[in-house]
Amino acid sequence: MNFWEKIKKPILILAPMDGVTDTVFRQIVTFVGKPDVFFTEFVAVDALFSEGKEKALQVLRFTEKERPVVAQIWGTDPEKFYRTAKLIEKLGFDGIDINMGCPDKSAVKKGACSALIGNPKLALEIIEATIKGAKGLPVSVKTRIGFRKIVTEDWMETLLQTQIVALTVHLRTASEMSKPPAHWEEMAKIVKLRNKINPKILIIGNGDIKSAEEAEKKCKKYGIEGVMIGRGILENVYLFNENVNPESITPQDKIKLLIKHLELFNDTYQGDKPFEMMKKFVKCYVNNFKGAVGVRERLMKTKSLNELIDVSKKLPVVESHHE
Repeated sequence: MNFWEKIKKPILILAPMDGVTDTVFRQIVTFVGKPDVFFTEFVAVDALFSEGKEKALQVLRFTEKERPVVAQIWGTDPEKFYRTAKLIEKLGFDGIDINMGCPDKSAVKKGACSALIGNPKLALEIIEATIKGAKGLPVSVKTRIGFRKIVTEDWMETLLQTQIVALTVHLRTASEMSKPPAHWEEMAKIVKLRNKINPKILIIGNGDIKSAEEAEKKCKKYGIEGVMIGRGILENVYLFNENVNPESITPQDKIKLLIKHLELFNDTYQGDKPFEMMKKFVKCYVNNFKGAVGVRERLMKTKSLNELIDVSKKLPVVESHHE
């Protein structure tokens, strides 16, 4: 049942990003160049057992073509993690990931996500409850190297003594958000600890990686099993396709892919999600060609999904030339 063991190394993963990596975007990425593993956007264990359950379940939608797909969850109540793990196993996911790294203020106020770095006792209870509820489904953790200050060794030692199968480490503290360069030098300490405490746990690095080539270099340099890439995908949707040279992608290719994304969003959610959220993707597709700025401005002025699709379809063929 542990899909992680079967995947070729190095493992390239698309990072979970709230409001970005939904089933629609994951399908678009699959179409142009699939990573080895997908993660869902993070979903609150509290939300899955509340009146807003339907909205939370929408986050857990996926299609067969996205496999292997891991559901990422967050919260503070071990009992709810146990129940959520049982639900995720029933929904047919390939794995479960516990978010112990997001620096979002509202999550941190509740003592969740990166706040758990300062509460190792609760973190261990959550991991134990999730593994118990997962019925053999592999459980992993995504975290950071500290909350306000770097505490790599103490925190990793805690996590490496558990039965998780993979540990993704964003090499910044929570308070650093994504601002300074990631502290990749900390990875050597993590690998050394892993080799000593629990050699079976896969180590995935995260932070500032913008290409598959760069990811492979990091894996080789530090002896890690994989890399998770987040914001890089927003600059190049074809990032995971090593056979595509970004220079060869025409403006027409990009606009066609934008239209495909918009139509799939429409077909999938049927008006259940606000169309405005699609505007954040416009820059992903409309970039690095002559006239791109003007095209983006035109698309951003649209007032409905249908108008956005219509305007995209009527865009003149633009000359391929870098901005």
